[in-house]
Amino acid sequence: MQVMRPVGRQAAARKYDLLSAMMAHALAGDPQRQRLVLRLMALITTRYNWQRDELTMGQREIARLWCVDERTVKRDMARLREAGWIVVKRQGARGRVSVLGLGLERILLDTRADWSNIGEDFTARMGEEAQEAGDPPNVVPFRRPDGTSAEEGGQDGVWPLIRARLRDEDPALFDAWFAPLSSAEGQGGVLHLVAPSRFHATYVRTHLLARLQMAARRSDPTLGEVRVTPG
Repeated sequence: MQVMRPVGRQAAARKYDLLSAMMAHALAGDPQRQRLVLRLMALITTRYNWQRDELTMGQREIARLWCVDERTVKRDMARLREAGWIVVKRQGARGRVSVLGLGLERILLDTRADWSNIGEDFTARMGEEAQEAGDPPNVVPFRRPDGTSAEEGGQDGVWPLIRARLRDEDPALFDAWFAPLSSAEGQGGVLHLVAPSRFHATYVRTHLLARLQMAARRSDPTLGEVRVTPG
């Protein structure tokens, strides 16, 4: 998925679209999810710098805005980082608070299933905006050397669950880059994947590793690392 940045001529509309997507996702979830998304939306609408993709706010200030204690702030901010909805751009040090950014791609991926609750026009518009953000580099689907897909190989373990998540998020990207990967035996806490070529492995490590790691953690919290090597 190509992420439309809320800047430029249509910045205002794109900001509302992003917040609308988050709102629809929250309303479709349980009360705990609703509260977490609402708290993030409060940070976005009050302190987030759209142009620089920066959120700089101390825990005490966040606690006051959310009307909670700082322990709750630490817990919920950790949950947002784990979900990939916020990212640490610069770690705080010597009395300075951390500089955070939004994980826009992850937010859009996680909320996409609920866009239709807003309306078909919203779903279509979000798809068009993603395309206008720019086409990805030339993507060439690969096949395993034996001519079968990884799915046809009948692999066991957690990899099929991770594959299913990645397929649901972006079928085209999955077919091109994730489907050809196969799992190999690895040590505890490490998912070892084998790519059909050195180029394929390098591309996945460079451009798609974060998405792989997120899908792995959501499928199995004990997985702390994903390694991709050529076959």
